Amino acid sequence: MTHNRGNAAFRFTAGAATFALVGVLWYVTTSVTQILPPVYFPRPAEVWQALRQISVEGYAGGRLHEHFLHSGKLVLMGFVVAISTGVPLGMLMGGSRCAEAAVNPVFLLLRPIPPLAWIPLAIVWLGLGDAAKVLVIWFAAFVPAVINSYAGVRSIDAHLIEAARSLGVKRTMLIREVLFPGALPLVFTGLRLALQACWTTLVAGELIGAIVGLGHVLYQAGLDLFPAMIVVGMAGVAIAGGMMTMALEWLESRAIPWRAP
Repeated sequence: MTHNRGNAAFRFTAGAATFALVGVLWYVTTSVTQILPPVYFPRPAEVWQALRQISVEGYAGGRLHEHFLHSGKLVLMGFVVAISTGVPLGMLMGGSRCAEAAVNPVFLLLRPIPPLAWIPLAIVWLGLGDAAKVLVIWFAAFVPAVINSYAGVRSIDAHLIEAARSLGVKRTMLIREVLFPGALPLVFTGLRLALQACWTTLVAGELIGAIVGLGHVLYQAGLDLFPAMIVVGMAGVAIAGGMMTMALEWLESRAIPWRAP
C-alpha cells in the first residue's frame, strides 16, 4: 500500500512539473519572445478571456458546461452501446470457432471502413440529430472492442480451458470463471482504444450539423478565426476525455485488482 501511494505521489508530482514547464514555455514563446505570433497561437491571457467568454456569456449556441455535458453524453451513449455489443461478440468469436467462421468474414469487410465514412449514411438514416452521431461513435468503438475481446479469449492458455472441461465444468461457468477473467486485461485495452476513438469521432461528427457540443465550438471558432477559443475547445475535449479515461482506469483496477500498480 505504501509503495502504491509513493508511485501515485511521484506520478502526480512529475505530471504537475510537466504541466508547469509547458505553461512557462507557452508564456515565453507567445507573450515574451513572440516566437509564436498571436495570429498562429494565442497568448495565455487571450485563452483565459475566451474561457471566461464561453463560461459566462456563451459561445456557439451554449455555455461551456452545456457543450461539455452534451458531448460527454453522446460519447457515453455510443461507448456503452459499443461495449455492450462488441465485447460479447468478440468473446463469442474467440471462444467458438463456429461463431468465428460465421461472423468474421462480415466483420473483416466492415473493419477497414473508417468511422467517419459512416457519417453520410448515418445522416440519411437518422438525420442531423444526436442519433446519427451516436451511431457513428458506436461504430468507432465497436471495432476495437471486438478485436481486443477476441484476442483476450484467444490469449488464454488452451491447457487451462481443457483442464476445466475435463473436470466437467459447464459452459456458463467456464465463461464466467475462466474465459471472462482471463480475457479482461485485453478487453480493457480495447475499451481504452474504443474510448479514444469515441472522442475522435465525436469531434469530427460535431463539425457537421451540430448546434451544441465541443466539436461545434471548434468548428465555429475556426469560422470566426478565433484561435483562443479553438484552444479552449481542444482543452475541453482533453479534459473530458481524461476524466472518462480515469473513470475507466478506476473500473479496471476494481475488475482486475491483481494488475493494479
